[in-house]
Amino acid sequence: MLWACLLLPSLPLDVFARSLSTPDAARPFAVTTGGHYPRIVAANAAALDAAIVPEQLVSASLVLASDLVLRDRDPQLESAALAGVATWATQFTPAVSLAPPNGVLAEIGGSLRLFGGLKRLVIELARGAQDLGYSARLALAPTPLAALLFVRAECNVTTVRLPLLDDALAPLPLAHLDVAPDILAMLAAAGVTTFGQACALPRAGLARRVGAGFVALLDRARGLVPDPRLPFVPPPRYAGRLDLPAPVANVEALAFATNRLVHELAGWLTGRGLGVLEMSLTLAHERYVGVNVPPERRFAPLPPRGQSALGRPGGAPATTVRFALAAPAREPSHLVAVLRERLARITLPASVENIVLASEATAALASRNLGLLPGDDPAVTVPLLDRLRARLGEDAVTLVAPRAEHRPERASGDALHLAPDLRGTMGHATKTSLAPDSF
Repeated sequence: MLWACLLLPSLPLDVFARSLSTPDAARPFAVTTGGHYPRIVAANAAALDAAIVPEQLVSASLVLASDLVLRDRDPQLESAALAGVATWATQFTPAVSLAPPNGVLAEIGGSLRLFGGLKRLVIELARGAQDLGYSARLALAPTPLAALLFVRAECNVTTVRLPLLDDALAPLPLAHLDVAPDILAMLAAAGVTTFGQACALPRAGLARRVGAGFVALLDRARGLVPDPRLPFVPPPRYAGRLDLPAPVANVEALAFATNRLVHELAGWLTGRGLGVLEMSLTLAHERYVGVNVPPERRFAPLPPRGQSALGRPGGAPATTVRFALAAPAREPSHLVAVLRERLARITLPASVENIVLASEATAALASRNLGLLPGDDPAVTVPLLDRLRARLGEDAVTLVAPRAEHRPERASGDALHLAPDLRGTMGHATKTSLAPDSF
């Protein structure tokens, strides 16, 4: 077995900052603890350059950077983001499990041949985490706990062979294990601070002093006993939410943020062997419109995940856009292009503070033959139809499909308004027509 561990060290910050494009990321931004005397939990590069560091009082941070954007830490949002990364990882292997508060474990030993070897698979994992907008570290090991310890220790030495595992684990600090602080303090008082030193102690005496659970934890990391992990089960329907650090009125910035959710959706679709037929994009608008609100209130925490943003005093109703695709699709580039075209036609009544992308209808994605030459894609008609419909309107482009009818005038019909299950198995387009009033 071979386990990969993705660790998201700046998850409290990334759940907000991953929606920022490069120009917006130049503004100082930080996440705080909340409460009467809030402190900085994490800060982006612009805030760090302004001498804002973790554990610093917010009052002192505002003196250093008056334009600092602040958001309270949201553990519920972090848990949902971690589940989103696990959902995305199911495209590589079905054996995915969570390692709270900021880790995702995946057994990739059975997927190496499918993805062209270990090197290419590691590149795909690292690149995918970057596409999702997270700062991630990756480590490999024959056991899940060892992979988690390696990545927590920021260890550059990763091993894929079980006989070499003990030597690689020996110098790691025991502080990276999920054990009670009093146990670590007791061992440190005896001069035992590393994994190797703990393994060298007599097992019976160690279990008698710190408990058999600690000894079993060492054995699971070394691969001496099984380490069963609760498998992560992806949701039956995708609904990804992205909270923005500050209200956004620029549609182009929203398109950049939506790109993050599209990659999550593509991973969920790939892991389930599906393509999306209908999607919805919900834009929750700013709570305070036309009211003089202090900066600290403007960046107050959003409602808990799952609660509606509608009906809040002074806020505009959420804007929900639904659109259908001509055929099941899951390629991120295609979905992003369609969403950008659709967003360009939206007039925002107020600034947007969070977006939700959901899959409304899906269908099994049928396999097809690849092109003979590089770049030879026989399925270019459907993406063109989707982009035309997103730009010109849902009723401006019609996909015609044959019907089992002997009368010529009724032998064809509009395929885009068929039931999703029928449209998913319909096949390729036979004819495309543009409405006369589209131009």
